[in-house]
Amino acid sequence: MDNIVGIRFREGGKIYHFIPGHFVLKEGDEVIVKTEKGLSLGIVATPVRKRDPNYPKDQLKEVFRLANDNDRQQYKDCLAREEEAHRFCQERIEERNLPMVLVDVERFFDGSKIIFYFYADGRVDFRELVKDLVKKLHTRVELRQIGVRNKAKMIGGVGPCGRELCCATFLKEFHSVSVKMAKEQNLSLNPTKISGVCGRLMCCLKYEYTDYVEMKKGMPKVGKRIITPEGEGKVVRQNVMEQRVAVALDDGREIEFGASDLSLEQTSAAGNNQRSGDPKPT
Repeated sequence: MDNIVGIRFREGGKIYHFIPGHFVLKEGDEVIVKTEKGLSLGIVATPVRKRDPNYPKDQLKEVFRLANDNDRQQYKDCLAREEEAHRFCQERIEERNLPMVLVDVERFFDGSKIIFYFYADGRVDFRELVKDLVKKLHTRVELRQIGVRNKAKMIGGVGPCGRELCCATFLKEFHSVSVKMAKEQNLSLNPTKISGVCGRLMCCLKYEYTDYVEMKKGMPKVGKRIITPEGEGKVVRQNVMEQRVAVALDDGREIEFGASDLSLEQTSAAGNNQRSGDPKPT
């Protein structure tokens, strides 16, 4: 069968797809797979399922084997070395007074290389720091600068909604988010209300954006003059979820109408009436 399985290498990390081969796998199983970093221990994060025909099979690798006790011990040793490297690197950063924040440390499963992820506002001269790390760890060392969104993903935390950060739990990759998405959902444009702990626009602004765009189709926009069953007026508010609009009538009243009660013909007629009453150029 042409199946794939999702495997995660770090808690909250991205899920990568592999071919399960002849192994019968379930969520939580530990496996050894070949990656660009060599052999790595991963945990099955999604059930085995059929491969999407649009996903090229030649880009997938097979699960190498199931993890054994030696692999699990090697993985625990790897995590312990990561913690030790993290402490040492943090000490050297403070002693050298470098303007950078150490976020995470990743050691290859075979110990051939270790990567230090850090955040900084600008460029940092860390050449002396690299020398300190190589002398202490006796392996290849790489320092990799990351952005604020990846920083939040690695550190984790709780968002304004009271739940764990989406990026640290289930989001596989970051998507583009814009202020337009907040406007379409009639949200406050106060930066403190629509920004996440990373300081950027919240990823969840994208979740319902397409639904709001679809539901707004056929609804008169705020500020547009329309004809209602009670007379002409101007739309002052929209209730997208209930498909209703509040209209300030010309006689001073404000009444809510269902969007279905305001036909496109009535809306167009109001616009034409407004244009016909415009003063003509002389």
